[in-house]
Amino acid sequence: MEKKRILITGAAGFLGSHLCDRFIKEGYTVTGMDNLITGDLKNIEHLFKLAEFEFYHHDVSKFIHVPGKLDYILHFASPASPIDYLKIPIQTLKVGALGTHNCLGLAKAKSARILVASTSEVYGDPLVHPQVEEYWGNVNPVGPRGVYDEAKRFMESITRAYHTFHGVETRIVRIFNTYGPRMRLNDGRALPAFIGQALRGEDLTVFGDGSQTRSFCYVDDLVEGIYRLLMSDYSMPVNIGNPDEISLKEFAEEILELTGRKVKIVYKPLPEDDPKQRQPDITKAKQILKWQPSVDRKEGLKITYDYFKSLPPEEWNKLPKEFAKK
Repeated sequence: MEKKRILITGAAGFLGSHLCDRFIKEGYTVTGMDNLITGDLKNIEHLFKLAEFEFYHHDVSKFIHVPGKLDYILHFASPASPIDYLKIPIQTLKVGALGTHNCLGLAKAKSARILVASTSEVYGDPLVHPQVEEYWGNVNPVGPRGVYDEAKRFMESITRAYHTFHGVETRIVRIFNTYGPRMRLNDGRALPAFIGQALRGEDLTVFGDGSQTRSFCYVDDLVEGIYRLLMSDYSMPVNIGNPDEISLKEFAEEILELTGRKVKIVYKPLPEDDPKQRQPDITKAKQILKWQPSVDRKEGLKITYDYFKSLPPEEWNKLPKEFAKK
């Protein structure tokens, strides 16, 4: 029997690489695609020796050509951290708009089912808590985060349009904070930033007074939720994340306890439009997908810390990539 084939964009990124692993394990032929602007080939180099894996170095905001049949597409190409999308705002908008358009066109041409990676950022700085899928959000379209938030909101709109107008089989996942091995230490998000600072013996930087909340989901749980959503018959957005909410001050204290470092927590001004609360309502995921997270934060953090600690010390000090302006 011929194996099913899946295209995964953003394949060399944190989530994309874990999705490649999962679909190889499930017996698929995986075609990875990435322009490597934020991805890293080290995340998928273990797959290059496999006959079931191939890689295209390509920017999805340009026309996509993939010969042969495709059964599924996972569109995960996008900068996903503030440090990235503030440096490359135009590319962030282009991959959310043009990249999604190209992926949907490919899905239509190949009669493939497509799942697009949206985000909790579509809710902005939410006035509803926890966030349910029916909430429309509180987003500043001209603020610094607008390039990411609005790119993802447009992504959802055009995906629904292709579903209703062209009959393309579409799925939309709204991803909440996720962590695990292969994250970049210096990507600007709280968890890798805290661990990176602890490894370097620096004080941990908390923005604001630390009362703002996040909900952290371990990557294996997230991948399981995405897999179930792709295989489901549900076409509207679904939150996938861990509803176990924690303040950033408490989270910084957890990291200090985990790492055993004798450093302080220091406070700096809160960035503009930084969301004060972030917690998914996962009722839909439980009911429709029979999914809920199973990895405890303490367990997941230990695995993640051990991964970062195993990296060469020069990786701990590596500054974020500089990007060419386009």
